[in-house]
Amino acid sequence: MEWSTFCVRVSRARRLLTAALLGLLAAAPPAAALPNAAQTDPQLRGVVAQAIAQAECFPDKYDSAVWYTLMEPKLRRVVSNREERLQILRTTYCESHRPGATRLPPGLVLAVMDVESRFDRWAVSSSGAVGLMQVMPFWPEQLGMARRDLVRVESNLRMGCAILRYYLAQEHNDVRRALARYNGSIGRRQYPDLVIVRWTRNWNGADDLGVVGSQGKS
Repeated sequence: MEWSTFCVRVSRARRLLTAALLGLLAAAPPAAALPNAAQTDPQLRGVVAQAIAQAECFPDKYDSAVWYTLMEPKLRRVVSNREERLQILRTTYCESHRPGATRLPPGLVLAVMDVESRFDRWAVSSSGAVGLMQVMPFWPEQLGMARRDLVRVESNLRMGCAILRYYLAQEHNDVRRALARYNGSIGRRQYPDLVIVRWTRNWNGADDLGVVGSQGKS
């Protein structure tokens, strides 16, 4: 069997498996019964709903082009499909620089995706989190969306960035504490430290376009 044929079959099998898992998640317990407390804050619903409602944002075309040129070769190492790579980068920049909202460092958003899913939009965690930023499966139901939106680049990043931005605000830009809340691992350093290492080593290329100030200690 040729390598290209094998890769296509593996990709198809992974998508079918993810679809089956999403179907199982539809019958999963409500959020309160889940052992992972990530993304369950009551106030988050309005924040994420607003981000979804404001689907379009218009970043500076020159800055986004420069940022894409810097980041594309790095992402090419892990995302082979050009269109998907462009979609991830465009949406990351757009959501990081959402008009009227506090800017997120796009490199931090990429680092979260790197650690959470290794940029696999079909990824499903043991706690049921789905997609690039591992958004919890109760969000589509709360927002009147379909489960399949969890594996779509734009909607997953839109929800994930809104949640991350909310936690950064709640933690006064303490990145480690915000990341721990995002992941549901408050009081533990492993996850925040891993994301920050990936951010500073791999994805810090153009964060001067809008960087969050503090990386406080938990």
